[in-house]
Amino acid sequence: MDTLDQLRAFVATAKTGSFTAAADQLGVSNRLTSKYVAELEHRLGVRLLQRTTRKVGLTPAGEDLLARAPFLLDELDDLLGDISEGSRGFTGVIRVSAPVTFGEIYVGRMLARFAARNPGLTFDIRLSDGFVDLAGDGIDLAFRIGRSDMLSLKARKLGEIRSIAVASPEYLAQHGAPADPSDLARHDCILDTNRRTPRRWTFYRQGEEIGAEVKGRFQVNSARAAVELAADGLGICYTPRFALNDELETGALVPVLQDFQGLAVEINAVYLEGRALPRKIRALIDFAVEDIRLSGTL
Repeated sequence: MDTLDQLRAFVATAKTGSFTAAADQLGVSNRLTSKYVAELEHRLGVRLLQRTTRKVGLTPAGEDLLARAPFLLDELDDLLGDISEGSRGFTGVIRVSAPVTFGEIYVGRMLARFAARNPGLTFDIRLSDGFVDLAGDGIDLAFRIGRSDMLSLKARKLGEIRSIAVASPEYLAQHGAPADPSDLARHDCILDTNRRTPRRWTFYRQGEEIGAEVKGRFQVNSARAAVELAADGLGICYTPRFALNDELETGALVPVLQDFQGLAVEINAVYLEGRALPRKIRALIDFAVEDIRLSGTL
């Protein structure tokens, strides 16, 4: 009997609620998955799962085991992976989470550069503008804009993302350019609702913080969509620099309020507290720090 296979079968079944789904996840037969779980129950002398015709549920003993088994399996996989990788390079899957626009524009390409150096790795990239549950979703590393106050997470600062106010030449020709943040109250502004304060834009001059209350006909939960609306002449947008493709180079958008510095927000690599960080994750974080420094686009 292979205790590790039995534990993996139990965890997969408990999480999916089905022997069939667990078998698909593990790449084995339904019959073998059920057999492994039954052998584990026999070995422990307790029933771990309640089986019905529709689904599989957990007994109290099963709940206790599920609370601890995934962590033990992850630790063992990391240990074996570290030893193996020390001799033949990084292998396995890295599960990464990132905000949608930042992930589409930067993280995917950064991971492609890291993958080119590490052909034994595969990547599962999950993009969401919500804060995902790293433990519950099995995420190894999350890229997050802004600080996290969760005590269960550790963070390493990768760099800063600075925002810039931009508008199309057509819009400025028709409405004029703001000379001071207070002038924004008289302009059509495109609001990015992913920002912490979408209706208040923050600028700095000689270290002094200057806030501007803004309004507009368009609000959108995407920095990239806000850029495209601004390029269409529909208003001024205040966006992280990474959300700009070549709009500044082509002249589709031009900076405004250049005498004022835009808000800077940290970009962090976030991972779970309380467990040894696998070498491949440490290597990815180190790579991201250097890649962001060299990119000069944030």
